[in-house]
Amino acid sequence: MASMGVMKTTLDIQDELLLRAKRHARRTGRPLRAVVEEGLRQVLPTAATHRRYRLPDHSVGRAGGKDHLEAYSWQDLRGVIYGEPGSR
Repeated sequence: MASMGVMKTTLDIQDELLLRAKRHARRTGRPLRAVVEEGLRQVLPTAATHRRYRLPDHSVGRAGGKDHLEAYSWQDLRGVIYGEPGSR
């Protein structure tokens, strides 16, 4: 898991909501930061699932079949791709 650092930020919060959050923090004996973090944890997914991206297979031809591109040099391939005159 990544390091759990602390970042400082500034938020604009409606006055009434901030007053309610401060009262709640005071009642529960916690800092306002802890109340805000708890609220964020309730609305955000608990565990970010990071799945490895799998590149879709857009192969052309049959597996194990002859690769017709092997006969080309890099310069020939470039010419074919970019439509250069005199390319195969």
